[in-house]
Amino acid sequence: MIIVTGSVVLKEENLEQALALSLEHVRRSRAEAGCLAHAVHQDVENPLRLVFVEEWADQAALAAHFAVPASRAFAKVLGTLAVEPPRLQVFEAQRTIG
Repeated sequence: MIIVTGSVVLKEENLEQALALSLEHVRRSRAEAGCLAHAVHQDVENPLRLVFVEEWADQAALAAHFAVPASRAFAKVLGTLAVEPPRLQVFEAQRTIG
């Protein structure tokens, strides 16, 4: 399983647009092959920070997700709405319990 975490800190005037774009991206991504979970959360300590948590069946599914034109466009636009570059981390995980 592949776990992806990401975050972005937005300019205050861009928050509503970023939330709408993020929800659209998450909902579209959930329908992709190999997507086990995909969510966006708003940080309760810094409401201008959005946090993304994703689970993918394997590296191939994640690579296919990154190749979707709408995914690339989302990342590009989100970066323009931010005060700093978005952060992204990818982890390989093994389920050991459950």
